[in-house]
Amino acid sequence: MGDMSKPTSIKTSEEVRDRLRVLAEERGTTITELLEELASRELTEAEREQRAAEAARELGIQYTEQVQQAGQDAWAKIRAHQGGAAA
Repeated sequence: MGDMSKPTSIKTSEEVRDRLRVLAEERGTTITELLEELASRELTEAEREQRAAEAARELGIQYTEQVQQAGQDAWAKIRAHQGGAAA
């Protein structure tokens, strides 16, 4: 990202702010750049659905509600095995 858009504030606890500061320092970056990287890396639900439909099309599979539900169930199981971390 790193564009020249107008800066804004995000309210959070001191604990979260301090953790973000440590994570940024360990990576040799700033909290702002760390958050930009996170925001650009994570997909929205709409983006995930679009990618799933594209993947199904590439595999020659019709992206039906049943295929969509099977995919969501699979990701839910993956997240459960990761201790609830986003997949």
